[in-house]
This record gives sequence, structure tokens and C-alpha cells, in this order.
Amino acid sequence: MSQFVSERLYSDYAQSFAVSELLFEVKTEHQHLEIYQTPFLGRVMLLDGVVQTTEKDEFIYHEMMVHVPLFAHPNPKRVLIIGGGDGGILREVLRHKNVEHVTQVEIDGSVIDMCKAYFPNHSQGAFDDPRANIVIADGKAFVTECQDTFDVIISDSTDPIGPGEVLFTSDFYQDEKTCLNPGGIMVAQNGVPFMQGDEVSNTYQRLQRLYQDAYFYVAPVPTYTGGFMTLAWATDDASLRQQDSATIAARYEQAGFATRYYNPDIHVASFALPNYIRQLLK
Repeated sequence: MSQFVSERLYSDYAQSFAVSELLFEVKTEHQHLEIYQTPFLGRVMLLDGVVQTTEKDEFIYHEMMVHVPLFAHPNPKRVLIIGGGDGGILREVLRHKNVEHVTQVEIDGSVIDMCKAYFPNHSQGAFDDPRANIVIADGKAFVTECQDTFDVIISDSTDPIGPGEVLFTSDFYQDEKTCLNPGGIMVAQNGVPFMQGDEVSNTYQRLQRLYQDAYFYVAPVPTYTGGFMTLAWATDDASLRQQDSATIAARYEQAGFATRYYNPDIHVASFALPNYIRQLLK
């Protein structure tokens, strides 16, 4: 009979899932990492008791984090990824043939090592791509000191607790913007607003002081429980969020690869926010 493990993200609500085996567990310098085999979700990784990724539904999150900004941008050549140690974001970015260089900054090298071993389908060899530059460092310190600039920045952080907390601050967003080329786009994981509404409100207040167009788009990721997940969007070119599905479809067709969740219609529709999320922006 399977044992059940409960996620520990919220004090008054939890999701549980059956596990058949604990594959790996370690207390790293930065966090407590666990990898389970489950009957339904495949392999699941938790950091400090919080679900980070699963084999079954990772494609939704990774496709939406990557393809919305990369197809919205007319010609993204240089991409910066903050976090994303499982390799899923890097995998999807490198599917874009026009991307010439990707820098990925991950605070915990052991996360990359464990994901290569236990989640090889997340990265699918992306860490070995010659276009990828993997930097083991604190994301906040990296953008503070960075001299390079990028067309798209993707912040695939954990929740704003522990090592991920600094990646939701005004100082981080300010430093991040200095790394962004004119007309560039920044996107970031921003929690589940039905459960974590303050994250959306705080991020919006911080980003709208820095960018001409600060907003959010949404995606339903089943294991990030609570309904829609919000993904922060920020750019100084407001027209990039207003493109129609025909424009996005032309780029999607030219890219020549298949996706499981993302498509040009989903791209446009993802910016249509339910009223309870719009209210958080006020």
C-alpha cells in the first residue's frame, strides 16, 4: 500500500500524493531536497517540503514560462535564466533556433546534479548544449554584478521563502532591469493567486514602478494547487503584450517544433485575467 506525503507550503491547507519510494534525500547548504517515485505523477521533487516539479505536468509550466516571452519578442538571441535547476526551462529555451546564447544562474549546483540523474527528461541534454553557460551562484548577486545584457530574462525561482526570497524584492527587479536590452521582456514565477494573493499585489507594485508594461499571465499547473498560477510579465514595450494570435502563429510555425500545452491561441488568452486576480492589481 502506498504511503502519502503532504506538501508543506501553507499552514492551513495541504495537498497529499501517494509515493511508492523515496529515491533521494539530502540536506544541501541551501535547502532540503527530496525526490519521490509516485504512481500517478511519476517522479516528484520537493525543496523544503514544497513541490517544485513533477514528471507528469512539468510541460505546462516550462512551456508557458518560456514560449510566451520568446514568441512575443520579435527576435530573442540572448536569454538569462535565474534558477531552473531541473533543466526544463533551459530545454524549452534551446528549442528556439534563433537563440544564440543562454546564461543560467542556479544557486545550488546539487539541484542540477540530482535532476540530471533523476529527471533526465526535464533537461534532455540541454546542460551540454554549447549555447548554454551554467553559472552556480546567487541570482541576486549575479544580476547586481552582471555586465551582460539579455533580450529575455526568465526568473524560475522557488517561493519567496528561504533562498528564493531575495528574487521577489524591489532591489532584485531593479538590478534585473539593468541586464535587459531595450525592448526586452522579463517573466517570473509568481505563485498561485487564489492562495498567495499578496505575492501578486507586491510584485505588481514593484514592477509597475520600473516598467512601462507590468502585468501577469496565467497557466493551470495541477500540482501547483489552488487554480491558476500567475507568471509576472514586465517590459517597456507595451505592444509586445498586445500581439494577435496570427502574429504569434507565424513565429510558432517558423520555429518548427511541437508543444504539448502552449499554442498561439493559448498565448493570447493567457493574458485574460479573472476578476479576482485583476482585483489584486488594484
